[in-house]
Amino acid sequence: MDIRVLKRRIDIAKGDRRAELVLKDANIVDVFTNRIIRGDVAIHDGMVVAIGDYIGEEEVDLSGRYLSPGFIDGHVHIESSMVGPTEFAKAILPRGTTTIIADPHEIANVKGLDGIRYILNESKNLPLDIYIMLPSCVPATPFENAGAILNADDLMKLMDEDRVLGLGEMMNYPGVIGGDEEVLQKILIARDKTIDGHGPMIKGKELNAYVAAGINTEHECSTVEEMVDRLSLGMYIHIREGSAARNLKDLIKAVDKDNLRRCIFCTDDKQPKDLLKDGSIDHNIRLAIGEGMDPIDCIKMGSLNAAECYGLKGKGAIAPGYIADLVVLDNLEDFNVLKVYKAGKLVGRNREPLFEIADMGSDNMRGSINVGDIGIEDLTIDIEGGRANIIKLNPHSLITEKVEREVSIEGGKVIAGEDMLKVAVVERHKGTGNIGLALVEGFGLQNGAIASTIAHDSHNMIVIGDRDEDMILAIDELKEVGGGITMVRDGEILETLPLRIGGIMSDESIQEVDGKLSAMLRIAHEQLKVYEDIDPFMTLSFIALPVIPELKVTDMGLFDVEEFRFIDIGI
Repeated sequence: MDIRVLKRRIDIAKGDRRAELVLKDANIVDVFTNRIIRGDVAIHDGMVVAIGDYIGEEEVDLSGRYLSPGFIDGHVHIESSMVGPTEFAKAILPRGTTTIIADPHEIANVKGLDGIRYILNESKNLPLDIYIMLPSCVPATPFENAGAILNADDLMKLMDEDRVLGLGEMMNYPGVIGGDEEVLQKILIARDKTIDGHGPMIKGKELNAYVAAGINTEHECSTVEEMVDRLSLGMYIHIREGSAARNLKDLIKAVDKDNLRRCIFCTDDKQPKDLLKDGSIDHNIRLAIGEGMDPIDCIKMGSLNAAECYGLKGKGAIAPGYIADLVVLDNLEDFNVLKVYKAGKLVGRNREPLFEIADMGSDNMRGSINVGDIGIEDLTIDIEGGRANIIKLNPHSLITEKVEREVSIEGGKVIAGEDMLKVAVVERHKGTGNIGLALVEGFGLQNGAIASTIAHDSHNMIVIGDRDEDMILAIDELKEVGGGITMVRDGEILETLPLRIGGIMSDESIQEVDGKLSAMLRIAHEQLKVYEDIDPFMTLSFIALPVIPELKVTDMGLFDVEEFRFIDIGI
C-alpha cells in the first residue's frame, strides 16, 4: 500500500470522500466488546474503512439485518467433500465460511508434494481463502503403504509458501513424546508457525511433553476433561462438528467467559450431503446457539479466535483496517445466511454462489491406480481349524472390536456368508502386489461387493463382499475408471462414482456427487442388504485405518491396534 492509498482511506474514514461500498443500517456484530452496533459499514479496496454514518458510491440498505465477520474453519480436509477446492468453495462460501485452514494429508498420502501443490494452485484464484497446514504424517503409520513419504526436508520445500501456516495434525504423538528424531525435525522446521495437534487420550506428564514440544492446538477432544486439561496448558481447542465425528454438544458445555477466547470451531471431515444440507461453520455456530451459548460468543469463536490462533492479521472482525469478509444474517437465533461478501465483493446470496472460477486442471492428479491382475487365489483365506479373529463393526462408530468366531471352512479355505464377509486392502500406489485380507461381521452385505479407493489414511483400494468373483469385478471397475466407489451384485455392476482426482475426489459438481452417493446408499441398503445402521462407504473407508482400536486391516495384513502388531486371521 502506498501513501496515496493510505491518505484516501483516511479521507473516507473522516467522511471527506465517498467509499466504494457502504452497507447501510446494519446491526453490526462487535466481537471485541460483545455488542451490537447499529450503523453503516464503509468499504473501500476490499477493506473495512469505517463504521458510523457514511455515504458510498454504491449503497446497500440492510434494514437492520445483522452483519457478522466471515467465518473461519480452523481445521478441515477438503478431500472429505469428495470434490476439489473450487466446488468446495461453491458449497461453503455462500454459507458464510470465507476462510479455511486446510490439511491436505489425504491427497498428500496419494500424491505427496504434488498433491499439496494441487490444492495450493487450484485455490489461489478462489474468493474463498484457503490456507494450508503441511501434513505431518505421510504415511500416517509404518503399517501400510501410501503413495508418498514426506520427511522434514520434503516439507521444508513448501514451508515458506505464502499460504502455508504451519504443520498439520501431529498424529504421531508417541513419536513426539518418545523423541523420535524425524518427528522432531518436522516440528523444528515449523517452530515459528502453528503446529496442530492430534493427541486423543494423552494426559499427565505425556500431555505436558506433547505441548512442550510445540503443539499448539487440539481437535480430537471428545470429553470435557480432555478439553479442560489442554486449555489449562495453553492449547487452542477446535470444537468439531463434522460428518464422522460430532463433538460439539458435549464440549460446548465447558465453554465459558473465562476460556472461550481459546476455543474455535472446525469441521474436520464433512461429506457432500452434510455440507449441502447443514453448511459449514454456520452449522457449528447454529448448534452452539441452540445449546444456550451467547450468539456473539459463538460468532467470536467462529471468526476472531481462529484468526488469532493462526495469525491471520486483518481477519475475524468488523473494524477499520480489517478485510471486508462479511456475512448478512436475518437474525442471531436461526442464523440464516442471506448474503456473503468476500473482500467487499458479493459472492453468495441465499446459499447460492455468485462466482464462477474455472478449474486450474488436475491432470497430474489422475492415473493413481497401479494395480495388477488379481485372481480368486489372491482373495483366498487359508486357516487351520475353524476359529478366526474377526473385525466386528459397531453402528455409528469408527471403533471396531476384536472378536473370535467359528467360521465356515471348505477345503481349508474360509467361506464368506451369513454376516461373515471378506475384506481385502489392495495396495494401489506402487504396484507392490500387497493384499491384506480379513474377515468382518456387522456389515450385512449379501450376494455382492463394494469397493472404494477412499481408505484412510493411505487410501489404498479396499473391497468387501461375500463373493470372490464380485470382489474382483469391483476391483477391475475401479481400475478402469481411475478410482472411486463401486457396487457389484451377482456379476453385475450396479453403480459407480468415479473419483479421478487421486482416487479420492471427483471432477464433477458437489451436487452431482451428492446425488450419485445418495442413490448408491439406497442401492446398498435395498439391493445389497447392507444393514440400515451402517453407512457402507464411510465404514469401509475406516476399516483400513490402523490407529483406531481395536482391529483393522491394511495392505500388509490384519493389525491389532491394542497390541500394536500384525496378527493371523486363524487362531
